[in-house]
Amino acid sequence: MRIAVINDVSSADRNADILAALAGRGHTVINAGMQRGAAQPGLHYVQTGFAAGLLLNLNRVDLVVGGCASGQGFMAAAMQYPGVFCGLIRDPVDAWLFAQVNAGNCISLPAKVGYGFGGDVNLRFVFDRLFSAPWGGGYPPQRSEPQQVLRQLLNRTSEIAHRRFADSVAALPDDVVLPVLSFPGMSALLDFPAVEDAALRDVLQARRGAA
Repeated sequence: MRIAVINDVSSADRNADILAALAGRGHTVINAGMQRGAAQPGLHYVQTGFAAGLLLNLNRVDLVVGGCASGQGFMAAAMQYPGVFCGLIRDPVDAWLFAQVNAGNCISLPAKVGYGFGGDVNLRFVFDRLFSAPWGGGYPPQRSEPQQVLRQLLNRTSEIAHRRFADSVAALPDDVVLPVLSFPGMSALLDFPAVEDAALRDVLQARRGAA
């Protein structure tokens, strides 16, 4: 699984803990967001929500691990974009149920609220449960079939309820789009010429050129 870790300015000091908790699991982990002490100005949660939508809609990653102080803001921001299914993950039970029932592609971690003694240990336990079984298996087992049907319905609902991602990128304000497109951890992933959607490729190149 290709996993992007995206930290906003309020959660930058958790970046190392998240990377450590993900290490050694056989996944490709990309540190795409802010690192504590980095010279680059930090991204706020509205910008990291857009970054999550961008990476998932470009199929650059399979899972985004993000968050903010409470986890609520990043989740709300990321869910504005089509094809993003984000859950607030506070503990291993949240992680297990999200993977088994919702089978989403984006998680939001609270970096400050409830992150006390043993917070780094809880993170490891969260990822233990998140990756402990194939996603979408269902829970309880006898509910797996209707849950999978509902998951497909959620996919269709997202497609209907959102505007095209290219249209969103074209309309979003500069202070959301441009810092993300130029952010060092993000810019290396985007590879604009390789974007298959011609409309999205054109608008991304136009927005980058206007920076």
